[in-house]
Amino acid sequence: MPFDVRRFDIYRKVPKDLTQPTYTGAFISILCCVFILFLFLSELTGFIATEIVNELYVDDPDKNSGGKIDVSLNISLPNLHCDLLGLDIQDEMGRHEVGHIDNSMKIPLNHGTGCRFEGEFTINKVPGNFHVSTHSATAQPQKPDMTHNIHMLTFGDKLQMNKVQGAFNALGGSDKLSSNPLASHDYILKIVPTIYESLSGRKRFSYQYTVANKEYVAYSHTGRIVPAIWFRYDLSPITVKYTERRQPFYRFITTICAIVGGTFTVAGIVDSCIFTASEAWKKIQLGKLS
Repeated sequence: MPFDVRRFDIYRKVPKDLTQPTYTGAFISILCCVFILFLFLSELTGFIATEIVNELYVDDPDKNSGGKIDVSLNISLPNLHCDLLGLDIQDEMGRHEVGHIDNSMKIPLNHGTGCRFEGEFTINKVPGNFHVSTHSATAQPQKPDMTHNIHMLTFGDKLQMNKVQGAFNALGGSDKLSSNPLASHDYILKIVPTIYESLSGRKRFSYQYTVANKEYVAYSHTGRIVPAIWFRYDLSPITVKYTERRQPFYRFITTICAIVGGTFTVAGIVDSCIFTASEAWKKIQLGKLS
């Protein structure tokens, strides 16, 4: 007797002449297919899209930076001449640089009466400050006007992902044009290291920061102290990491199978109940007629 592999078929077929189609079954079948299509498209959209997962830990993420952080500053002082304006940098490692000029540019504003400073520089990963002032000028003005508008202040790589909610440019748009012209401004920054890892595994190192600020006119025993715009910073030991993730393919397939199988099973139960109830009602009606 030849071996018949069909004996292993667990999906036995019922001949069509032994089945009975109904309008209710057709309606449920169409509704079932539409429902499955809707759930399939929803799952497919979720599978294609990426999600951002964040975590916190204590570490220095960018160890290969040599202990340096890139800084980008863009600030306008509409009532201070460019010849008087300079950037000074100092920190707890002994750095003290007056009149930093590398990778910086001064753009005259208001027919030369004001100045826009744009600069890129590095700071050490230790507490310190950088400040915009007239300290590097050869002659100090009698009434330096420190009213200003900060367009941008960022640290590290620039991240422009809409999904990431963070304070990467917390001082962007700060307007101090109506403040006391002779006042100094202190911006106290708490810098938080941030990593963004894409689906490809590429890491970008940036920094978020929080800000507290105060405005004051300082005096000493020799008279009024020359005002400045101070950015005093300290680093947080906590690192924030954002990771792009996508749903695994096996989970997507599992979900699709569950959707199709579950929907057909529930629809079959509903159709069977309706058909049984209908047949029972017909028998009751026939019994009454007889």
